[in-house]
Amino acid sequence: MNIFVAGLPYDLDDAELMEIFEKFGQVNTAKVAMDKLTGKSRGFGFVDMPVREEAMDAIENLNDISLGKKPLVVKAAEDRPPSGGGGNQGGGGFNRRPGGGGGGGFDRGPRRF
Repeated sequence: MNIFVAGLPYDLDDAELMEIFEKFGQVNTAKVAMDKLTGKSRGFGFVDMPVREEAMDAIENLNDISLGKKPLVVKAAEDRPPSGGGGNQGGGGFNRRPGGGGGGGFDRGPRRF
């Protein structure tokens, strides 16, 4: 079972997060989310526990306790919708020129200097 954990102290690492949850049972993975630019914790993470009953026990016992300044939010993680590459498929846009194909975008008109 995948568990979402928010309100983590910013100095908590993956190993410490795993240690907290191992008190309730087996933990497959524990990962603190890190900011790609700064390399610092974002204050939340995910824990995967294979035994549902142990995961539910961890959620019940850890939710709303304080490890630092903020109380933890511990709950079952919501499934992410599958990513299909998505993005803008063209179409819309402001003041598109007649007969122009797809690309969207903004046409500012002629430049005046």
